[in-house]
Amino acid sequence: MNNEYFGYMKKFFLLLIGAGMFCTAGAQVVEQGEAAVVYYSPKTAIHVDFTYTEEKQEAGIYAQYAEEMIGAENAIKTTKTTYSIKDVRVGTSTATDYTRPHKVAAEPGVPMLLTINERGLLTGYNLPAEKKEAQSRPNEQTKVRGAHKHPETGVAPLPEEVLKAATPLAQAHAVARQIFHLRETRMYLINGEVEHAPADGEAMRLVLEELDKQERQLTELFTGKRSKRTLHKKVRMNEGETEKVLFFSDENGFTSAENVEADSVKISIAIRPQTYAPAKEEKKKKKGVELSQIVYNLPGKGIVSVRYKNETLAHRTVPMAQYGIDVPLTKEFFTGKELPVIVFSEKTGNIVSISK
Repeated sequence: MNNEYFGYMKKFFLLLIGAGMFCTAGAQVVEQGEAAVVYYSPKTAIHVDFTYTEEKQEAGIYAQYAEEMIGAENAIKTTKTTYSIKDVRVGTSTATDYTRPHKVAAEPGVPMLLTINERGLLTGYNLPAEKKEAQSRPNEQTKVRGAHKHPETGVAPLPEEVLKAATPLAQAHAVARQIFHLRETRMYLINGEVEHAPADGEAMRLVLEELDKQERQLTELFTGKRSKRTLHKKVRMNEGETEKVLFFSDENGFTSAENVEADSVKISIAIRPQTYAPAKEEKKKKKGVELSQIVYNLPGKGIVSVRYKNETLAHRTVPMAQYGIDVPLTKEFFTGKELPVIVFSEKTGNIVSISK
């Protein structure tokens, strides 16, 4: 019993020590009263945007009489919905990696001309002051890329004889007569063979549009109707996650693993961390150059692949900042008469350009 108790207490204290070390790692790195600035390395998140379509076809309630009564040969006989993946795009977003702080303490001869953005990421050294211009905010309405407008829906204007018809066949005959009546009315209007014609061209256009709408709604009772729209599903890979499996079927789109008709959509990331090259012997013997406190990040890579039905839908290699290494700049960069202008990438922490 005592051995078990001591074993438990030992594990408990080890957990406390580990928690304390974690808290220390996440704590501030600047001491009270210390003249220093702190910036952080970025980290990269991967997201995959699927563009897929939903196509619906609805059979008309009088589809079996379509060819016989109104001459429609391609009437939809069965109602169904189908989905298909059209495009896959791999994108990235940037966050602050608070586990990788960099402290730059004040020292003689090295001006602290750092530009650090609101997220704590280093974006430049000795950058010229920017004038922020007021920009008009775009309309923030959400737009669906490539979306198709749905056909107009509504109750077809059925005449009384259709509603009173006793059988589907009799109803179909009544609807067909109404369709032909609308066609005749439109023809008379166009040819000017009506007693009370619309007053002007705009009134004529509105009347013809309403006749077309009514005829289309009645005709769809025979032919059925089709609609198509474009949808998006955005999947974000969690930190440290290298694989995610989704499920997609032609009948249900993105669905659950319980759907036996669905095929898997596999997102995988192969991580290639950046590493330091081994130092050469002759360089080890030489006196090293004096390094500054300013470091940039040389990012690692992530090879992202999306596969569905044994086909590769997307393949992209992206820089991943959190798998990078810190590379210090030498002091001689910052001690000359003419200081350099250095631009750092907000996404990777790498150097974009150095100029004077």
